[in-house]
This record gives sequence, C-alpha cells and structure tokens, in this order.
Amino acid sequence: MNAISRFATGMTLALLALSANGQVTAEPDLLFQSNGPLRVYLSGPFTTLVKQRSKEDYLPGVISYTNDDGTSVPLDVEIRTRGHNRHQNCDYPPVLLNFKKKQTRGTVFEGQNKLKLVIPCRYSEKYEQIILREYLTYRILNAVTDMSFRVRLLQVSFKNTEKDKEPEVRYAFLIEHKKRLGERLGLKELKVDRASLADIVPDRLNLTSVFQFLIGNTDFSPIAGPPDDDCCHNYVLFSKEDKAPIFAIPYDFDQSGFVDAPYAVPAPEFKLRSVTTRRYRGRCVNNEYLNASLERFNDRRRQIYVLINDQAGLTERTRKSLIKYVDAFYKIINNPSDVKRNLVKKCV
Repeated sequence: MNAISRFATGMTLALLALSANGQVTAEPDLLFQSNGPLRVYLSGPFTTLVKQRSKEDYLPGVISYTNDDGTSVPLDVEIRTRGHNRHQNCDYPPVLLNFKKKQTRGTVFEGQNKLKLVIPCRYSEKYEQIILREYLTYRILNAVTDMSFRVRLLQVSFKNTEKDKEPEVRYAFLIEHKKRLGERLGLKELKVDRASLADIVPDRLNLTSVFQFLIGNTDFSPIAGPPDDDCCHNYVLFSKEDKAPIFAIPYDFDQSGFVDAPYAVPAPEFKLRSVTTRRYRGRCVNNEYLNASLERFNDRRRQIYVLINDQAGLTERTRKSLIKYVDAFYKIINNPSDVKRNLVKKCV
C-alpha cells in the first residue's frame, strides 16, 4: 500500500468513528452505558399475552430492579407482543415495554418510553444461548461503530400473575429505541417507500455489509422492505434534513449464522446449505471502501474476541463455536484471494 493509499484509508477509518455531523457521537442513555447484566423483575398476565399475541393491545405489568442502596424501584409498564418471524414461530414472542416517562425520572430507565425486549423463544438453555448470541451481534457492531443500536443485557425474573408459580429467571436484552439512537447521532428517522442506493452514505453501508458477512446474515435490505411492507428490511434509515445523505443502520440478527437459531432458514434465492454459510451482500458500487472496512474489522479484532470470551452465561461449547465462526471470517478477510472470491466477486 503506497503512502497516498495509506492516507486515504486512514482518513476513511477516522471518518467512520465520527457521527453524521462530524462530531463524536453523544453518550447513550444511562440504561445503555453499562454492559453488566441488569437484574429485573417483570410481572404481568403472560398467559393472556402469549395466547392473544396482539400487536396493538397492551396489557398491564410492572418492572422493578434494586438500587445500589438495596431499595426496590418498581415502574408501571404496558406490555404487548411484537415482531414477525418470532411472533409466529416462538412459544414466547418478543415484547414491547411501554414506560410511563414521568415514572422513569431518577431511575436507570430515565428517558425511556418504548423499548423492545428480546426474550428466549422457548424456555430452555439452548434458547438462552441463542439470546446471548444475538446480544453479542449488537455488541460486536457497537465495537466497530457508534452508529449502531445499543443493547442492555438483563437477567429477568418473569412472574406470570395468572399462575401461582415461582418466577422463571431468564436472560433477555433491551434494544435502544430508534428515536433515542437518532438523537444520539444528531439525526432523524427517514421514512420512505424505497431508498435510492445513491443516497446512502457508501462507506457506512459497506462497513455494515462486512459486518453482515461476519455474522453470516443475508436477511436484510437497506433499500427496500419485504413485499407489502415499508422500507427497509432490518435496516432503519436516518438523515439530517429528511434527505440525502442517508445513514442505514441494521438491526434484528436472529436469522444469522452467528446466532444459528433452530427456526432460522436461509433465503431460497441464495441457495445456501444453512444459515451458517456466509454470503456477501455488499454493493459492488461500494467496493472502493472495502479495504478500509476490512482494516476496521482487523483493528477491532481483539475487542471482538474479548467480547465473546468475557460474555457471562455462555456455555463453553457455545463460546468455542462462536470463536471458530469468527476465526473463519478473519481467515477470509486476511487472504487477498479469499477476499476476491468471497466478497469482491459476490457483491450485489
């Protein structure tokens, strides 16, 4: 790499660390400033919730946690189900928690209104491992760029108020609301029927495309939504003034090979053997940014492995499986022939 190329790559990497307005991104809300698991108690009519699976009607609930001084902090919440694939295929679908904003003042949930809560699809150790795998996909993207959804791991004691049983304790995680993410980045959500690829910031999009390749995900589109649905599929678009440039930020990674959920199946058009088989879906027009993106991931390599090795709750089998999967990614991106064969020649 000559001096000019090194300078250009360095500048691109520097820009990747900045927000849309050229400033370092703002601190996330208090809830998402810690990576330690937050122990909470969530009670509600879960039998009715699971049976009705309504995406519109909320049911009453209470979420509580213990302060550093040992006092319990209860907060009223409204609960409803959400999601698409997991909503249909899981015994316990993902839920949306609707807080009373005034009640959150002075609590760890201060500033929160509505939050997605991702819970195990079924109550078993296998599905708890899947939750931790999916949580880690967000943490890996956080390590690569601040322009990503923050997450907070929870240890939840679920108390079904319709049954006389002890609470069931499970791992789960909360996802930063898109409005709060936009405020942190100095941007607003952009709602369009379809996005123009030319309007999306190319280096950012390429960076997330490489991330999708790392985790083995093909279930996304930054320019269009599924049939009869809004744009975009598992991407949220943000902009400064409701116009270009557009920043495309991904979410929802449960169909990826890194997560390897039992219900996940690869899209038939890609003719992949399983979701663990990687397929690059970056845009060919953005290939000029590929080297800078790969360098970014190499720069964050140690941090990514530390996230996996230090993640509490993972079984040794899961940990080894994830390390092996990430090892394969780094073997590819550090071999020029493999980069050409698996990324450059596979671009869209």
